[in-house]
Amino acid sequence: MRPSHQLRLLGLLLFSLIPSQLCQICEVSRENCSYLNPLVNTMVNANYTKGIQSANILLTFRLVQIQNQRLEQQLTQQIQEDIKKREPEITSGELALAILALGACKNSSEVFIRDAHLVSKLGEKFKAEIENMETHSDNPLTNYYQLSLALLALCLSNGNHSITNVIPYFTPENKNYYFGGQFSVDTGAMAVLALTCVKRRIEKEEIEADIKDLNKTNVYITSLVNKILSAKNDGLFGNIFSTGESMQALFVSSNYYKNKRNCQETLHTVLHNIFQGAFRLPIAAAQILPALMGKTYLDVNKNCSCACSPDKFNISTDKPVPVTPTISPSNISVNYSVQINKIFNSTKVTVRKGSVFLDVMMAAQKQNKAAFCFEMEDSPWGPYITSVQNISANNNDRTYWQLLSNGQPLSQGAGSYVVKNGEYLEVRWSTY
Repeated sequence: MRPSHQLRLLGLLLFSLIPSQLCQICEVSRENCSYLNPLVNTMVNANYTKGIQSANILLTFRLVQIQNQRLEQQLTQQIQEDIKKREPEITSGELALAILALGACKNSSEVFIRDAHLVSKLGEKFKAEIENMETHSDNPLTNYYQLSLALLALCLSNGNHSITNVIPYFTPENKNYYFGGQFSVDTGAMAVLALTCVKRRIEKEEIEADIKDLNKTNVYITSLVNKILSAKNDGLFGNIFSTGESMQALFVSSNYYKNKRNCQETLHTVLHNIFQGAFRLPIAAAQILPALMGKTYLDVNKNCSCACSPDKFNISTDKPVPVTPTISPSNISVNYSVQINKIFNSTKVTVRKGSVFLDVMMAAQKQNKAAFCFEMEDSPWGPYITSVQNISANNNDRTYWQLLSNGQPLSQGAGSYVVKNGEYLEVRWSTY
């Protein structure tokens, strides 16, 4: 069936996609798990070589019980080897995600976590983040998303770091929740998951805390949830890539999805984006899939099961065959500029139709290396721009290189955003 026909049917199928039992989650029903096949196949057929960067994929595989023993073993081995080789340079968020992935759903990797003392090492990295905030104007070594991820992993792993002592750092008014003047929805969502874990452990008296700690945690969660809800647009929260973790946060902290209409709106928009191919990157698929199957990162310590059993998925292991076009692809012209404070360097470049932002940057660099030179590093989301004109992003200074199109910030990275003819693209030196 062609995508256009699928989309016409989508509206008719939405009510069957929502489980009949009204609850706080918003998941695709067992009968309609096939709608998630593109996400599963994106993850299964990717080429994983970056070690710990694949932790998000492994976590999702285990949470939603996708049965692929070969790939699960490959990812587990790569992550463990990467930790052994690079542990001192691994960030708090990376190590936290690795602990969650390796320990998810009570599997044999828990032995490695214990023997390698990963939780205590994460506690040390978390402490270093807090110490950096105390000496560098409240700026962590990394960012608040990673700090929240570290708090979540420490909470779920019974880490020794004094969790209640750091609660004040997560006040919703902290500047670290904001990026380019806008509330960072995925950062807020991760903080809600972490604080909800802390709240539950306080209520179970697993953490020593007084009533003031519990009340403060509840206030912070409520405020962050309200900020997430205020960023809602057509069923999404922030953008399509922050919606998965936002759904998880809402599952555990609010009654938003008890309203079936809210669930219908979210599923409609997310499934539309799946059909449109928005989740081409494995990490993008991995971040949305747990929520669509009713799972959250707070489920990692449970014996996992899912409404969508493995046999419901049509997993294809066929690699796409590249097709050589019979006609040379047409070229397009785009405008590209670098802005550093009030200084502009602009040019016009010609690239092939279908090129991404990174292709434009590389073409401009060939034209004029002094004006448009840049450096990047690999990340799970693709190339990340770290330096332009030898000016590097710095967490302590809260500076970064922002990508824009026609003056609007992009939600996709340099390696994913497909440029259009006549577009005005910009890389801007910015603070957050």
